[in-house]
Amino acid sequence: MSTDIQQLQEKLADFAKQRDWEQFHSPKNLSMALIAEAAELVEHFQWLTEKQSENLPLEKQHAVAEELADIFIYLLRISDRLDVDLIASTESKMKKNEDRYPVEQVKGDARRASEY
Repeated sequence: MSTDIQQLQEKLADFAKQRDWEQFHSPKNLSMALIAEAAELVEHFQWLTEKQSENLPLEKQHAVAEELADIFIYLLRISDRLDVDLIASTESKMKKNEDRYPVEQVKGDARRASEY
């Protein structure tokens, strides 16, 4: 796994340990917190047009960045608690997606794999 990700996971684990929060950081609880943060991210885009969502005012960009950081933190904590290598898992998933969605078959078409 990337050293940067490992270092970040270690910092997050230390942060939790110093506060005696490990007891609360089960994969179940972290997953629930992650989905709550994802919902907070969605709130920033609710009711915006596609164009508006791509051109956020600076203040909104900062708020979105904070929500993305919260999501990333919980994702890193879950992967750390379950000993999942996110880099290797992502590379594996990308390979699966390349196989499931060959360019010549899906280019410009956003259906689910089962619909092709």
